[in-house]
Amino acid sequence: MKKLFVGLLLLVGTVANAQKTADVYVDKAGVLRWGKTPGQRPGAEVQGFGTNYTVPFAYAYRTAKKLGVSPEKAIADDVYHFSRLGFDSYRVHVWDTEISDTLGNLLDNDHLRLLDFTLKQLKDRGIRFVLTPIAYWGNGWPEPDEKTPGFSAKYGKAACLTNPDAIRAQENYLYQFLNHVNRYTGIAYRDEPNLTVLEVSNEPHHGGTPAQVTTFIDRMVTAMRRTGCQKPIFYNISHSIHLADAYINSTIQGGTFQWYPTGLESRHALTGNLLPNVDRYTIPFADKPGFKKMAKIVYEFDAADVGSSYIYPAMARSFREAGMQLAHQFAYDPTYMAASNTEYATHFMNLAYAPQKALSLKLASAVFHRVPLYQSGKRFPADTLFNDFRISYVRNLAELVTDTQFIYTNDTDAKLPAPDKLTEIAGYGRSAVVQYDGTGAYFLDRIEPGVWRLELMPDAVWVRDVFERNNLSKENVVINWRTWPMTINLPDLGTDFTIRPLNDGNAFTGQVSGMTVPVSPGSYLLVRKGATTQLSGNSRWKNLTLNEFTAPATSVAQTYVLHQPFPTATTGQPLSLTATIVSVNEPEAVNLFLTGVDQQRQTIPLQRSRGYTYTAQIPASLVREGILRYTIAVTEKGNTRTYPSGVAGSPDSWDFYDTAAWSVRVMPKQTPISLFNAATDTDRLSRDYLPESRLLPLSETGDAELWLPITNLATTDPEDKNAKPIYDYSMRYYVAANVAGRRRDVSSFPNLVLYGRSLDNQPCPVQVALITRSGTVYGGTVLVDATTGRFAVPVNQLKPVPFVSLPRPYPSFLPYFINTTSPATRLDPATIESIQLSVGPGMTPAQANQKHDLRIRRVTLE
Repeated sequence: MKKLFVGLLLLVGTVANAQKTADVYVDKAGVLRWGKTPGQRPGAEVQGFGTNYTVPFAYAYRTAKKLGVSPEKAIADDVYHFSRLGFDSYRVHVWDTEISDTLGNLLDNDHLRLLDFTLKQLKDRGIRFVLTPIAYWGNGWPEPDEKTPGFSAKYGKAACLTNPDAIRAQENYLYQFLNHVNRYTGIAYRDEPNLTVLEVSNEPHHGGTPAQVTTFIDRMVTAMRRTGCQKPIFYNISHSIHLADAYINSTIQGGTFQWYPTGLESRHALTGNLLPNVDRYTIPFADKPGFKKMAKIVYEFDAADVGSSYIYPAMARSFREAGMQLAHQFAYDPTYMAASNTEYATHFMNLAYAPQKALSLKLASAVFHRVPLYQSGKRFPADTLFNDFRISYVRNLAELVTDTQFIYTNDTDAKLPAPDKLTEIAGYGRSAVVQYDGTGAYFLDRIEPGVWRLELMPDAVWVRDVFERNNLSKENVVINWRTWPMTINLPDLGTDFTIRPLNDGNAFTGQVSGMTVPVSPGSYLLVRKGATTQLSGNSRWKNLTLNEFTAPATSVAQTYVLHQPFPTATTGQPLSLTATIVSVNEPEAVNLFLTGVDQQRQTIPLQRSRGYTYTAQIPASLVREGILRYTIAVTEKGNTRTYPSGVAGSPDSWDFYDTAAWSVRVMPKQTPISLFNAATDTDRLSRDYLPESRLLPLSETGDAELWLPITNLATTDPEDKNAKPIYDYSMRYYVAANVAGRRRDVSSFPNLVLYGRSLDNQPCPVQVALITRSGTVYGGTVLVDATTGRFAVPVNQLKPVPFVSLPRPYPSFLPYFINTTSPATRLDPATIESIQLSVGPGMTPAQANQKHDLRIRRVTLE
């Protein structure tokens, strides 16, 4: 006992001394601050933002070896892109199972060498890092685990938290890990100035008593402090939050959190307005006095399965409101395998392959550096405008507009307050300063008065849903290097400037005409007429060299015609169609052929509207009741292929044999609109797992009903044993695609109708609700019985109801219901995007505790 008491005194003394001498410390108010840190103002708040990235370990490491990729070059190239995205922090949970033995001895192998290399590359770019030495994972995902030598492989996560031998192995490992000297810097991890924070382990998921948990944590901290390390030590406290006091009472200085507001592993891209899901990051134990003295960081976050670019700055705003000082997206895909998205298919992030999402992360980084800590924000939807940031779900746009910075993720009509003062532009698409139809990101940086650097990434086109099941042979995104005209309207450059290539191998010879220049991917120096500069490609600027540029090679080897037909359309109304066409050669002609018996000679040219986008309109006179079938023929270099099958030939040739076509069901205006059909749409429902729930075929050919055997309506929080259960089972389905061809008819139907049945002993209340593109929800309750089959509620009687956060977020302590609707607003049926079906609202306590046997067939507007 005496030895333990002396040890604790030494530990307290070490922590107190760290606040005076360390490069980072946590003050009495629980704020992480800079100490004696080169380049930082002593006492200033620590702010950082970045990503997780895993090339030194596990699947990413094995894949590099399999593909013959140099891990060192891959790391250097990706870290360069981190710098372009404004990242200044990095986090990795180290696969201890690959660099330790069963006793916790550190193994100095290739994995550890590459971690050293990664940290050196980050340091050279001015990017700091958070290290989590223990992951508790096997190294397989998404493949089976390999046999590895580490203590985690021997004991597993649960035993590592309780087994005495496993605990001693972890103490030994942590001590050796922090004493390890980086071979590329000559500095031990414990002393590395660019190491901001240490997190003991990744997602420990504790059981046991509070005293046992506190003792375990303190033993880990003591092992780390024995090295003389003065870095703040944090611990994951967002799991098993019924043990919050055990975490708070330990010797850690801060807590780590994560956020997956759209769940994980949907296996398809999520659609609809998801801003309500990220309106607020609520910590249930935020008011505990001990917690208020702890600093807070985000070790992992992502809007999983979301391909849009509007959501990350909204998450960053909510994090800052909750007191987070560092945040790290999970996870950045190494460029060499990003086209396939095989490492973590539910996540997707890479500057080359996901340019709009990457720019959204750049904006999130700006949020962390511009929005004050604990700034209380307005609630959705008012929170889409804050601190010079604007977020628009409808336009898939996030942007920052200041006198000097202009960053945007999509076409924008933003008015600039002072165009002559701009020094940094990063964007995608068209804006007041750049007109560009390519699909890569671009960066414009003012290096000197009248001298700018342009960096332009090649085009990225998503040819498949990147969130589906993937493998390395499946290319989801193609890269195309091609020349597009770019118009640059910057007062500092004027209407007459020169442009010259900087990066190696760039053979650009184009000329500027006015403010427009045909430009290909690469880095360039733009100089205003009359301005002089001594800059060259080897000149350093901030954390890069001017001639730096890295991007994957062109991968377009075939023609892609990407088109989604309308499921239904209305008789006698013109039908506008859009297709994305990516080809090796510029198409000479693109034609739409109507293939119905009386329409076979109807040919409609598709016109390129911009970039790879082609459009056509089928006249109202040709949109007749029945099945409208059509194909698209693309001619390149005199050769024609017809899609969707891609066979050689044209439908107007006598020997064209292919019968594949897109089809649209054309029906009279008064025909009900299908919002959800269980037989075809169940796989795209957002809902919690329900054992035994499945589709049951009906006697009608092709029809089915979704069986919902709800044995326990209570939704409980698996991470909080003390939380009150919520009696609700909800599902959400994105209907916008189903109604897109009949959008003008939606407002003419007076009733929202559910077809189904309940096999309970009494009618089952089911709330049927419509969600608009603004995120507001309007619903009504129908009593579903065993015989009627059709249950209707008048659309004009729908009332505001809560938005259910679906897919359910992680951590699970985040709100289940979100209020997004003002009672003063009214539903505009023309704006509906999703439906929400709920079992629970309107039930008595007795009903809620009963079993429910519900069958849902379809939902319509009639």
